[in-house]
Amino acid sequence: MDSLLPLLTVIFLVGNIILAVVLFKRRSIPDETSEMPAQMLGEMKGQISEIGRSHSDQQKAQAEQMAALSKRLEDSLSGMSQRMGQSLQSASERTHENLTKMSERLAVIDKANTHIAELTGQVTQLHNILANKTDRGTFGEVQLENLVETVLPPNAYEFQVTLSNQKRADCVLKLPQPQGNIIIDAKFPLESWHLLQSAEDDAARKAARKQLGADVLRHVRDISDKYIIAGETSDSACLFLPSEAVYAELHANMLDIVEKSYAARVWIVSPTTMMATLNTVRAILRDARMQEQTAVIQKEIGVLVTDVKRLEDRVKKLDQHFTLAQRDIQEIQTSTGKITRRGQRIEDYDVDDNAPDVSLSGPAQDLLGGGFDDEPEPR
Repeated sequence: MDSLLPLLTVIFLVGNIILAVVLFKRRSIPDETSEMPAQMLGEMKGQISEIGRSHSDQQKAQAEQMAALSKRLEDSLSGMSQRMGQSLQSASERTHENLTKMSERLAVIDKANTHIAELTGQVTQLHNILANKTDRGTFGEVQLENLVETVLPPNAYEFQVTLSNQKRADCVLKLPQPQGNIIIDAKFPLESWHLLQSAEDDAARKAARKQLGADVLRHVRDISDKYIIAGETSDSACLFLPSEAVYAELHANMLDIVEKSYAARVWIVSPTTMMATLNTVRAILRDARMQEQTAVIQKEIGVLVTDVKRLEDRVKKLDQHFTLAQRDIQEIQTSTGKITRRGQRIEDYDVDDNAPDVSLSGPAQDLLGGGFDDEPEPR
């Protein structure tokens, strides 16, 4: 509203000037009805002067308002600039912190990607190993060897042993009689297992499960024919499956194959059940060693009893010697007592020079010429 006031004032002045010009022109035309009185012209001049002074006052007030407005605007801009600077600094610090965290997370992600790449390579390598039958057999053998070496002592097993029928066994567990040596052979029917896993309908799954059972049963028969030898091995053997999933599938959905393996005296084991079997074997070996040690202990106890009897005889002989020695000491004490008493009688005997010469008889004879009559005869 204040900014429109000068514009309205100028328009008003221009309109008055135009009105004065029109009136002046009319007065120059000789028409008595259009003459303007001088008083009206004076009033108009006074109004124009007042309007000019009013316009000057308004310009001065407007200048003061503009100055105050400019100062407020500068104060507002200064506060805004300060707040904006603080906000920019805080935003910069947060941005730097976020970038630092992001950099750390990117480093972690990069490291994880490296591990994933390594794991992918290992999985690919494992897939290549399992794709080849020879390498797959080696994979099962290595896993079997690790389990056996972890549980049993070195003298309780042997790997890659050639039997009397020229068949090579993956592992032989050396157990004492009557158990005998137990053969363990590693097998992995991977192709039929993959077919079972990739089956899309019940018919394909049933066919794949039948193929898996046939492959496992074929391995069972091979082990029964090759690695159970009368007089050389135990009457049973083990088929090691290096996969818990295949073992679970057999016992969950193919119990007929498991029963046929029992009939063939071939026990199907997985890594977990193989560990339990090896712990049982270790207990059997410990019991056999304890029995051996028991025989040795019994033998040593027999020798010890003989030594005790011999010691008893010698103690008896020593006791006899002590008895004889004690009796000899008693006889010696008797003789020394007699000697002491006779010496005392001699010391108490009074010899008179004027006494008649008489023969010794009686106690004197006993004193001087008598012996130890009461001594016992020597043994």
